[in-house]
Amino acid sequence: MSFGKYIKAAFTNRWNLLSFLGAMGFAVMTPIPEAAAALVMAGELTYLAMLAGHPKFQKSVEAQEAKASRQTESQAAEQALDRIMKGLPKPALDRFQALRERCMELREIAAQIKAPSTLDPSSALDSFQVEGLDRLLWIYLRLLYTQHALQQFLKQSDEKQRERQIQSLEEQLAKIGPAGDNPTRERARRTVEDNLNTSRERLANYRKARENHDLLELEIERLENKIQSLGELAINRQEPEFVSSQIDQVASSMVETEKTMNDLRFATGLDDLHESVPQLVPRPAIVVSQ
Repeated sequence: MSFGKYIKAAFTNRWNLLSFLGAMGFAVMTPIPEAAAALVMAGELTYLAMLAGHPKFQKSVEAQEAKASRQTESQAAEQALDRIMKGLPKPALDRFQALRERCMELREIAAQIKAPSTLDPSSALDSFQVEGLDRLLWIYLRLLYTQHALQQFLKQSDEKQRERQIQSLEEQLAKIGPAGDNPTRERARRTVEDNLNTSRERLANYRKARENHDLLELEIERLENKIQSLGELAINRQEPEFVSSQIDQVASSMVETEKTMNDLRFATGLDDLHESVPQLVPRPAIVVSQ
């Protein structure tokens, strides 16, 4: 199957198609079109097999696939970002915007401290690791959105009502009693038992959602504090590698949190965007003083 994709890539190459179609057209015009076409086909198959089996060609195909995959993931992330920004309530949106603006302010301060008169724009951005900040802000933003989605889910549910429903079904089951040899009573028991199990699952899901909601608030506060701390760290320690390692550590510590968000996709409707990160910290042009 994997070799087939190299054959396909080799055949659909524009220059190959042009030459193949041209050769087939010429073969049709010869006095012996069947034989000429067979020779063209044999030559084409030989060429495709040789090209598809070449390591450099295979690497080129893999690189193109990876690029297409990144573009698709990037588009999905941008669409998710647009959906989140439109779906978040104003308090949550303001909370995110305040944190992002704080990151931008600290980045500019770090750049000015490092080299106010001979600053290279690219090195300034690297020194503050804005790509790493993008990733942390993206986790933070999805945490806010997931929390909001759970809030909506919890508002539509009533724990007490579900508990009463379970109690009522348990009483119904007790009234029915053992089925014995009575088929009608057996069907009634199965019906009530199935309804009871479903109600218990719904109550368990509600309580789990409530626990996750509380956990998300703790994670939001923790990540908010971590991001601000990283910004201050970039100012106090002009060591890009150290700052980068700290960002990586924070991101790694959020693996379980991201897994939790993926498990809560029933509430958010968001795809797994673990590897896709939109640009959240703007990269404005930095003017170098003369």
